[in-house]
Amino acid sequence: MIRKTKEWLSIQLAKNPGRFVLFSILVFNIVFFFLAALVISNLALTGTEKMGMFEAAFYTITMILDAGCISFVVADIGQTGRFVAIVCLLIVLIGMITFTGAVIGYVTNFISDFIAKNDAGVKRLQISDHFVILNWNSRASEIVNDLLYNRGKQRVLILVGSGSSDIRKEIDERITDSLRRENRALRESLQDLPFIKRHLRYHREKMKNNLDVILREGDVFSSKQLHDISLEQARAVVILGEDINKLRNTADRNALQENASAENQGNAQTIKTLMQVSDITAADYSADNQKIIVEITDDWTWELVDRIIQYKQVSGKCNIVPVRVNQILGQILSQFSLMPELNLVYRELFSNKGITFYVKETKETNEIRFVSEYLKDHFHAIPLTVRSSDGGYYAYYSAESMKDTERKDAPAAFPAPALLNKNYQMERKNVIVLGHNSKCRDLMEGFRAFCNEWDEEQHGDVLKIVVIDDEDHLMKMDHYQDYPFIIKTVAATIFDKDVICSTISDFVDANEGDTSILILSDDEARSDDIDANALANLVYVQDIMASKKKADPGFDMGRMDVIVEIIDPKHHDIVSSYSVDNVVISNRFISKMITQIGEKDAMVDFYADILTYDLGAPGEESKEIYVKNVSDFFEEIPGKATAAELIRRVWAASVDEEMLALVNNPTLVLGYVDRNGRVTLFGGSQMNIPVELGPQDKVIVFANH
Repeated sequence: MIRKTKEWLSIQLAKNPGRFVLFSILVFNIVFFFLAALVISNLALTGTEKMGMFEAAFYTITMILDAGCISFVVADIGQTGRFVAIVCLLIVLIGMITFTGAVIGYVTNFISDFIAKNDAGVKRLQISDHFVILNWNSRASEIVNDLLYNRGKQRVLILVGSGSSDIRKEIDERITDSLRRENRALRESLQDLPFIKRHLRYHREKMKNNLDVILREGDVFSSKQLHDISLEQARAVVILGEDINKLRNTADRNALQENASAENQGNAQTIKTLMQVSDITAADYSADNQKIIVEITDDWTWELVDRIIQYKQVSGKCNIVPVRVNQILGQILSQFSLMPELNLVYRELFSNKGITFYVKETKETNEIRFVSEYLKDHFHAIPLTVRSSDGGYYAYYSAESMKDTERKDAPAAFPAPALLNKNYQMERKNVIVLGHNSKCRDLMEGFRAFCNEWDEEQHGDVLKIVVIDDEDHLMKMDHYQDYPFIIKTVAATIFDKDVICSTISDFVDANEGDTSILILSDDEARSDDIDANALANLVYVQDIMASKKKADPGFDMGRMDVIVEIIDPKHHDIVSSYSVDNVVISNRFISKMITQIGEKDAMVDFYADILTYDLGAPGEESKEIYVKNVSDFFEEIPGKATAAELIRRVWAASVDEEMLALVNNPTLVLGYVDRNGRVTLFGGSQMNIPVELGPQDKVIVFANH
């Protein structure tokens, strides 16, 4: 109890030191006034024998504020005893001192200095089980925001070198926007309820700010300042890299060149911070099972981080989790280009809101047996796989809550297997990449992995890509000669509208099926220019679609899937106003993953698996999430069913339950996409979710391929 009280006082002091000091002064004076009144009341002076406590308090305050009013308490000070006179004089003296201008001025200066020191992070903070963020970049506010969806009070401590006022404003805006959006959606969902019931339920279920965010300026390399934020007692520590676009804004040309060189060679600051942090978290006095999540954007930093893990990672003490930002974002963008619906699917699965991933330890080591047994008597979560990690085995699920993964239902027999297309092959994909960013090479490696997996089975071209970019960046990528699926590169700046539009239009007309147009945002642009080229390219693409519709009223607008990457979330509404639902705020996916890893680090290998189209460990294929056409996936489209029946029919068709052996491709249905593009993920009671798939719908599956 004492420790919790100390932590609460420490947090309140750190969050708002001025309010804390003011409250302390008020409490001191109130206590003093009542103690003085109690003394006077108990002295039973002449004329005050019947004076009540509150009346005595009133006359005491009057006497302190004006010493001439002492006659209300003592009729004749000269006729009283020495003790009474001394007590009254002391009360007057102490009361006047605490209200004199000199003392008030002194206290004011002290308070100002006290507040400044706390804002600067000078005072040690007593706190534990908190989420620490070191440094700040464009992904940081999303990490803080995603913690809103965690249950219970979340304490977040941020240590930055400078710019705390702008960061505080950014956090406040982001949290306020999320609360407003979520509560507006809740209010709309309750419109059909009666007035009283609607308002009672809204106030019961509305989203509240569960975050205690403490922001400090200081040196992330300072051991003292890291101890001052109780780093050794943190639940998780996130080490962020600096945004490249901010580095580009420096006025010092020499510093600019130095930064550019550092970007190419590695991030020494990340290494330095990690060494300092791991030294503290690996100590005997630190909390157990701490997680250190490190953002990495280059191979040099990756190699050094790997060495630090070997030297500093202590089992049961601190677990260092490297996150390769560009590689992950490149893989995500490649998957969205191939299956645009995955953007909406991942947006929910990668967050702490709605249907999401959960993990817990298990004694089961065989994936097929685990899934088959679980499906017999669990109808509120979908078992995905079993993986080994750090000497143990972990089971992974998709569900609305961890409680749903543990909920056991009445056993039910498996329905008859569905009729799956055993010769299913992925249809050829047509993609146009418009623009560039720092993840282009990782984006192409994501496409290459997809081709390696599917071309070997199809013995033909599964992917055709055209890249439109300016000459400088095409040369930087050697015109993409290393990637055989790139059939053409076109040099064009943002001002070459005719070249851009004619290339896109001709490619769409020359190829059957849908064409995905991936519009990239340059994350190395100046801050003022962030997303500018992407928005301009979006206007061009919309003009093309409008022209085709005008020339041919029967033109299917769905043939052109537009995926727009933006860096700044503020531009989301601008893109949406152009009727583009597939907006990718790329940094947001990294932030959501980091938040989940901070809660459950066993998710790292799982994410690496589902984002990679290639073989995993020898003899074990990696698993991914696919969106497949119903008409191609099934030999015979299932009729009306519940989600529970559909999941089990598809699973039964893909495995041999008796032999627990692979028949074709162990497959789990996670949900579906209807013909209008609406995504439904299965969560809650699967028995109560009706499903009727049509030939133009798509199924969302978790499978090897």
